[in-house]
Amino acid sequence: MPRRAVSLLLVSVCAAWAQKYDGPRPPKPDIPYLKHAQNLVATEVGEAKEEKRKEDTMYVVAGAASSARTPLASPIFLMQADKVLPDKLQLYKLDTKNGRRELLLSPKKKQGALPIRIEVMRLSSDGLYKIEVEESLENGEYSLSPDGSNQVFCFQVY
Repeated sequence: MPRRAVSLLLVSVCAAWAQKYDGPRPPKPDIPYLKHAQNLVATEVGEAKEEKRKEDTMYVVAGAASSARTPLASPIFLMQADKVLPDKLQLYKLDTKNGRRELLLSPKKKQGALPIRIEVMRLSSDGLYKIEVEESLENGEYSLSPDGSNQVFCFQVY
């Protein structure tokens, strides 16, 4: 009897693993899309300008607010990866000051921003990924950015 249960469990796990993702798919590669039920909302794609300040670095994104908005405190993203590696994305909260969005990175642990934890899961063999935020986000401006790049994918939680 226990062998039969183990075999049945193994077969059901394999069947679940073999199922294909059948939800909405991003229309363009290398852009994270906010998932709202069956709708996808493209994040705002941009480039952060780098400003050196003594030993700190300030990254600045033009505009006070992102055009991509979500009411979800724990958003889910879908991304069709081509050149951007989803495993290299980091999520940061941006501060809005003087009509622009800013991120201060500092070697001093008490001053600079720290990345917010995200989980990246591969959904299909053709490069479709799901990115989930692991904690609830406060209302505000946020950016996903590949590590070592000034490319930003901005969105707003409201």
